[in-house]
Amino acid sequence: MDIIKSIEEKQRRASAQGFNVGDTVKVFFKIVEGKSERIQIYEGVVLCIRGAGTRQTFTVRKTSYGVGVERVFPVHSPRITKVEITRPGKVRRAKLYYLRDAIGKNAKVKALVGGNVAAELAARNARADAAAAAQEAEIKKEFKEEHAAEAVDDKKKKK
Repeated sequence: MDIIKSIEEKQRRASAQGFNVGDTVKVFFKIVEGKSERIQIYEGVVLCIRGAGTRQTFTVRKTSYGVGVERVFPVHSPRITKVEITRPGKVRRAKLYYLRDAIGKNAKVKALVGGNVAAELAARNARADAAAAAQEAEIKKEFKEEHAAEAVDDKKKKK
């Protein structure tokens, strides 16, 4: 069992952000198309957070062209660059599955308002941006090291 826990600890992301159920979030995740990568944004309401540790997931629901679409994201996935909180929600439930059947105004979640909410939200998003930038810099550094090694190998083969 200790082996599994040690492997899971290595896969954990320190930059995983603390958002709650009911928050409206923008999930920035990488999509690989052939050899190119791009970042796609998925914006919606967090319906639920499940699991614990590296297996933790969260479900985001949005309405696209009048149709409700849900997507499940692993919290510690390396494909997720950052999760930005757009609007903190005020809810009294752990799972918001009732939003699936709600139509119109009933499908909205009340916004959490108060004195320190805006400042705390800005601080959370700033931490998420900094963590995403650090992660991106680390990936670019690894990419350069790999290609430098390949370039040296190519020069040796040409000689």
